[in-house]
Amino acid sequence: MRILNKTLMTIGFAMLVTASAMSQVAQKDYLSSQEADKIRDAETTNARIKLFVQFADDRLKKFQYELEHPSQTNHQQMLNYLMNSYVGCVDEAADLMQLGVEKQENVRAGIDLLATKTKEYLEALKKIQADGKEIEIYKDNLDDALEGTRDAMNDAEKAKKSVAPPPVRKKN
Repeated sequence: MRILNKTLMTIGFAMLVTASAMSQVAQKDYLSSQEADKIRDAETTNARIKLFVQFADDRLKKFQYELEHPSQTNHQQMLNYLMNSYVGCVDEAADLMQLGVEKQENVRAGIDLLATKTKEYLEALKKIQADGKEIEIYKDNLDDALEGTRDAMNDAEKAKKSVAPPPVRKKN
């Protein structure tokens, strides 16, 4: 009986450790637990794309704020984290868009949103680059963000052309 109890406890512990590891893998390191929950709870691909765009927008605004109002501690780490988080969110939105197109889901709203916002983001990133404020700290991450944003914008423009236009209702 003791052997059976120990075996069951060991199996239970192993399952708990495995479940914990799986949940950590599922959550991206640039998302808070609340954001990850929102993504998981979103019912459509369009809703997930919208959330990732919203999170990217938030990260870019926080980055701009951090540049203007440097924190006393971890300023360099914060700038790099925010820029990495921004590009991670843009990449996730672009990946979801492509997946939605491949699955022939109705992701037109997500495509349009991503196309519009990436143009805005590209302008903001170019402005950050042109200002050059503390650029040596985050230059590599900024370059990655510029490339990722351009890629997402191009992918959204291509997707716009490949996705069927929304239905037009005829008036009687």
